[in-house]
Amino acid sequence: MARPTSARDRLVRVTAPTAALCAVLLSLGGCIGSDLARRATGPQAELTPPAAVPGAPGPAPTPAPMPAAGGGGRIGAGSVKVALVLPLTGQGSTVGAAMRDAAQLAYDEAQQPDLTLLVEDDRGSPDGAREATQEALRQGAEIVLGPLFAGSVQAAAAVARTAGKPVIGFSTDATVANPGVYLLSFLPQPEVDRVIEDAVAGGKRSFAALIPETAYGNAVEAEFREVVARKGARVAAVERYPAGAPVPAVERLARVIAGPGATADALFIPETADAMPTVAAALTKAGFSPARVRPLGTALWNEPSLFALPALQGGRFASPDRVGFSNFSARYQARFGTVPPRVASLAYDAVLLAAALSRRYGSQRFAEATLTNSLGFAGVDGTFRFRPDGQSDRSLAVYEIRNNAATPVSPAPRVLAKPAI
Repeated sequence: MARPTSARDRLVRVTAPTAALCAVLLSLGGCIGSDLARRATGPQAELTPPAAVPGAPGPAPTPAPMPAAGGGGRIGAGSVKVALVLPLTGQGSTVGAAMRDAAQLAYDEAQQPDLTLLVEDDRGSPDGAREATQEALRQGAEIVLGPLFAGSVQAAAAVARTAGKPVIGFSTDATVANPGVYLLSFLPQPEVDRVIEDAVAGGKRSFAALIPETAYGNAVEAEFREVVARKGARVAAVERYPAGAPVPAVERLARVIAGPGATADALFIPETADAMPTVAAALTKAGFSPARVRPLGTALWNEPSLFALPALQGGRFASPDRVGFSNFSARYQARFGTVPPRVASLAYDAVLLAAALSRRYGSQRFAEATLTNSLGFAGVDGTFRFRPDGQSDRSLAVYEIRNNAATPVSPAPRVLAKPAI
C-alpha cells in the first residue's frame, strides 16, 4: 500500500492560498491563479480552479452528493467515467474512506468537471479488487484509480489489461508497476536517489548502510548500491539486521562508522519512525558521531518524534515538499473535520489528473503517450511523472534534522530531470 507506518507495503512549491488552486496540469503543471501558470511554456489542461479556499473570500463550490459510508457510489454525473477502487470495508478501510473523501474534495475544487467517479469497494483484498474493477468496467470506466494494496493493484490490473484500460495504483511496491499500470505513490527508490545524490554533491564519497531485513529494505538496498555506483562513490560496508534487532549489526559496522578511524562519511538507514529510536540508541552506544558520519534516510524519517534523537542530528532525508500537503490538509480538515492520512493526497491528485486530461485531450485523455508525458504533472506533493514501465518520478526536497526540527536544505526542483535513455 502507500507509505507504511509499521507495515512495509506501506513542488512545485507555491504559497497559500494559491496552493489550494493547483490543478494537475501538463508541462510541469502550472497552478491556475499563480505566476507558475504564466511561466509554463507547454500545453496546459484547462482545469478551472476552485472558487474559494478556507479563509479566502467568496462563495465555496456546492459540494456534490457523497457516497454512503462503507460502500461505493458515484461522485459526479459527467460523461467520462473513472473507476475509483479503494478499501472501504475490511483491511485499510479507514484510509480508504479518507481517500474517497479526498477524491470528493478534488472533484468539488475542480468545479465539478465532466467526470463520473465510480467508487467501488475492494474490501481490502485482491478478490475484492478484481470484482470491483470488473463492475466499474462494466459501467463504462475508462481508467482505474487505485487500489491501495499491492496485491489488489495486481488483481485490478489483470482485469483492466484485458479490457485495454490503464490503472493508476497507490501501492509503494514497485514490482506491481508495468506498462499500463502506473504507480502514483511515494516510491522509495526516488527518495534514495535524491538523498544520495545530495550527499555526493556535498562531498560525501564513502557510504555505509544499516538496512532492516524486510521487503522495504530489499528494495532500497538495491537502489542504494546502484545510485552510489552511478555517482562515482563507493560502498564501504552494508549490514542487514532482523527488524527490531539492530544491535549486532551496529556492532559489526562500528569499525567503519565510529571513532577516529571511520572510513565512511555517510550512513544510510532506511528505517521507520517506530523502529528508528532503537537503531539510534544502538548507534549512540557504539560511539557513532553524526558530526563525523552523516546519517541519511528516506521519507520514513519525516516524523517529528525523530527530530530530537542525538544520533540523527545533522542527518538528511528526502521527502516531498511539505507545503502543498499542508495546504491540502487544511482544506480537507475544513471540509471533513478530521486530519487526512498522508496518502489521501494521492487520491486527490489522481482525480484532478483525470479531470485535467479529460478536459484537454479528448479521446486521447488516458492514452499511454498522454499519461507518460515526460514533462510530468503538478500535484499536491509536487511535480511527478509516470515512466513507461509504470513506475514514477517525483520532485523531492532534502531536509536536515537539527534542534528538534527538519529544515529544507535543498528544495524540490520545479523541473524533473530529463528521463534516462
